[in-house]
Amino acid sequence: MIGVYFRGTGNTKYCAEYLLRQLDGSGTAISIENEKAIDAIKSNKEIVFAYPIYYSYLPKIVNDFIVNNKAVWADKKIFIVATMGLFSGDGAGCAARLFKKYGAEVLGGLHIKMPDCIGDVILLKKTLEENRKIVANADIKLNNAINKIKSENYPKNGLSFACRLAGLFGQRLYFRKKTKYYYSGIKVDNKKCISCGLCASVCPMKNIILKDGKISFDEKCTLCYRCFSNCPKQAITILGKQVFQQCKFDNYKH
Repeated sequence: MIGVYFRGTGNTKYCAEYLLRQLDGSGTAISIENEKAIDAIKSNKEIVFAYPIYYSYLPKIVNDFIVNNKAVWADKKIFIVATMGLFSGDGAGCAARLFKKYGAEVLGGLHIKMPDCIGDVILLKKTLEENRKIVANADIKLNNAINKIKSENYPKNGLSFACRLAGLFGQRLYFRKKTKYYYSGIKVDNKKCISCGLCASVCPMKNIILKDGKISFDEKCTLCYRCFSNCPKQAITILGKQVFQQCKFDNYKH
C-alpha cells in the first residue's frame, strides 16, 4: 500500500501520512509532484489517494494528474481521502468517477474537515485554537475510519448520487470557472513585495516568475494557496483582495 497526495497548505499530506502509519506502519506517502510518483503507483496494488477539495471540485493539477496518467489506474484498488474547509458533497466522488473510468476499483471515500486554506476570503476564518480543535476532530474521524478499513468496512463518503447532486448544486455549479480550469487572477502588492522568490519556489505549477526584482504570474494557478500562505510580507492575494489569515498546517499541530 502507498499513499499518493497533493497538498496545498499541508492538511492533506498530514491526513494521508496519518492513515498510512496506522494501516501499514510505514506512513509512506508521495506527492504527485514527485517524479517517482508514477513508478510508485505502478509498484503498488492498493493506493490511498488524497487531495484538497476547492468549491466541490478537484484541484486542476490533480484532475490533470489522473487523466494524463490514465493507463496506470487499471486494476488498482483505491481509497480516496478529500480534505475540505467545510463541505464538498462529492469531494471523493470527483476522483472516484475518473478512477472507475480508467479501470480502478474504488474501495471507499473519506471526507475530512480541516482548517480552511483560502485566507483572503473572510468566510470560514477561525482562531488558532479553533483550528487546532478542527485538527483534533479530524484525528478522531481518521481513527474511526482506520478501524473500519481494517475490518474492510470502508467509509463511502461522497460516492453516492445524492452526494454528487449536493456537490453540484451546493457549490460546483456556481464556482465552476474558478476551479475547473487553471486560474489567472493572482495579485501582488508591489509596495509590500520584497522579491524574495519564496512564492516562486513553492508553486507546484511553476506559475510564478521572478525577474528583475519583480514577480509576475502566468495563467496556470491551481489554487493551492502555497504562495499566499508562505509570503513573509502578505503581499499576495488570489480569490480575495485582502489577507485575513495565512494558513499552514504546521501552525495547527497539537
